[in-house]
Amino acid sequence: MSRPKQEEYTSFFSNYINLTTGNNYSELIKNHDEIICDFWTKIPFEKWMYSYADHKWSIKQLFQHVIDTERILAFRALSIARKEPHPLMSFNENEYAKNGDAKNRDPLSMINEFRFLRKSTNHLYDSFNNKEKILTGKVVDKIISVNALGFIIIGHSLHHINVCKKHYGV
Repeated sequence: MSRPKQEEYTSFFSNYINLTTGNNYSELIKNHDEIICDFWTKIPFEKWMYSYADHKWSIKQLFQHVIDTERILAFRALSIARKEPHPLMSFNENEYAKNGDAKNRDPLSMINEFRFLRKSTNHLYDSFNNKEKILTGKVVDKIISVNALGFIIIGHSLHHINVCKKHYGV
């Protein structure tokens, strides 16, 4: 399976996909997985509650968003691979962050959860055959492929690592 073609996703996701290097999901994992998982372990404990401006997420909330989003995107990939006939729902990331209670979570617990989630997503993608990877489905009224979702999952994590480096100083 090659990199997703433009017709497999909306332009909104281009930034995430463009952050990735590799021609298929296996190459993405080889090129990015360790970096994505290890980044969060290097954040000093005292920085986890830091927010760079009023009404901006803390690092904990941002990381919870990364975790939540990977789960949602992996569910979308599974649903499309299993030929779900109905459009999938969108989600409001700000409502998830508000209701996620990240401030009361232990960062080490979150890091462990994320490592397990990454492994789970990787196993999910290993289970898809080439016919399933090219399947497309709808999220609300937009078309997306299983293949594109894999690239978006990795690119979304990379995007938020870049946000942490730029705005949070980690």
